[in-house]
Amino acid sequence: MKIGAQLYTVRDLCRSPEGLRSTLERVAGMGYEFLQLSGFVFDAAETKALCDALGLRVMLTHTPPNRILNDTAAVIAEHKIMGCPYVGVGGFPGERSPEGVRGFLRDYLPAMRTFAEAGLKFQYHNHSFEFQRFDGGSLWDILVSESDPALLGFTLDVYWVQHAGKDIADLIRSLKGRIDVCHYKDMAVVGGQQRFAAIGQGNFDWNKITAAFEEAGAQYAFVEQDDCYGLDPLEELESSLRFLRGSRLF
Repeated sequence: MKIGAQLYTVRDLCRSPEGLRSTLERVAGMGYEFLQLSGFVFDAAETKALCDALGLRVMLTHTPPNRILNDTAAVIAEHKIMGCPYVGVGGFPGERSPEGVRGFLRDYLPAMRTFAEAGLKFQYHNHSFEFQRFDGGSLWDILVSESDPALLGFTLDVYWVQHAGKDIADLIRSLKGRIDVCHYKDMAVVGGQQRFAAIGQGNFDWNKITAAFEEAGAQYAFVEQDDCYGLDPLEELESSLRFLRGSRLF
């Protein structure tokens, strides 16, 4: 796999053109080459030019669900401008129920097909709520079993899999061929509470996780930290990369 930075980690630093430029300069200087865009508004052409100048490449986005559904052509055009092959959604909108997830799969199917026809891959990012059980099964079971593997892949987020009480490596292997991209996010315990952490500062077995992703066919792992609890998010991104490189995982 190749390692990238999920810019949701530094979203608050990217809300102006100047902020985005200085942040990308720092991220490139750390040694990251690949990016996911999420959590802030960006101009595709300007972002592409800036990334080209810094030797960065946008590989994945999290795009608002309403834009995927109602502005599909423009979303495709933006991804083509950036050379970004993966269109991601951060979760399904609407009611968190079997009817809600089936409605998502039904309503978004035309967009999924249009993305595939345009040569893009649609990716679903999990949290832990998808693993809530209903009548013996879970919302996750429906997402996986009632969707077309050729149209819907998964940006598997290991933190939220653990948060749901699932075995990370087993779940990864169960999705072999459907995970091109994933989220690397560590989990620490502070004062008896689960907290987001820089990679290597939590309790995950990254050798086991990385081996499972490689076995499943994943291509890119994006480092993400939803909350840095007052620490500098850029320093947290750099700490994660330093650990992964030092551990010879990438």
